[in-house]
Amino acid sequence: MKPKNMIKLVYVSLLTVLLLSPIAPVYAETVLKGVDKQAFVLAGQCRDEVVSRFELLLKSGKISSGQLFDTFYIPIPNTFPQKYQTQYDKLLDANIQSLLDGFLKKNQKFIYFIITDVNGYAPVHNSKFTQPLTGVKEIDAVKNRTKIIFNDRAGLAAARNTSQYLLQEYARDTGEMIHDLSVPIYARGQHWGCVRVGFSK
Repeated sequence: MKPKNMIKLVYVSLLTVLLLSPIAPVYAETVLKGVDKQAFVLAGQCRDEVVSRFELLLKSGKISSGQLFDTFYIPIPNTFPQKYQTQYDKLLDANIQSLLDGFLKKNQKFIYFIITDVNGYAPVHNSKFTQPLTGVKEIDAVKNRTKIIFNDRAGLAAARNTSQYLLQEYARDTGEMIHDLSVPIYARGQHWGCVRVGFSK
């Protein structure tokens, strides 16, 4: 494909993924199809609901803007992969997890439906990946993935992307190949992070 034709198919700003993705990126085409399209539509709907819930928490005084954008990650002892707490993570467990679970159930091909901040920190995860810790690394790495900083190249590319969406394919740390579509989250005009949808095809 000639370069000038390629530009018509992709968002130019997503070319940065060439440097960030561990596997050759799947470019975000102007017209998505199939599960890619559904993931994009649902991620946008989820993002809008997350922003609304953020705003309710802020207006109610349950959290301040400074706390919502907190990047002081406090290590949780004896966890693997290493987990962290922030000033707001427990609040999002109570107010966001059920929302994410609802979107995850909309397609059997969806593997996860989460939010992360701009550093890849996931303060809340789907219930299926928030199982009680066992102390066995191999089990916890698969069944308890909440409050981890996903700062691998694909994770940071998703977290810091500010284009309409970003579509990637990468090797997950649990071994399987994942398609990952993300959309940015803005709260009160500031880039907070993203919604990430992982799925198989």
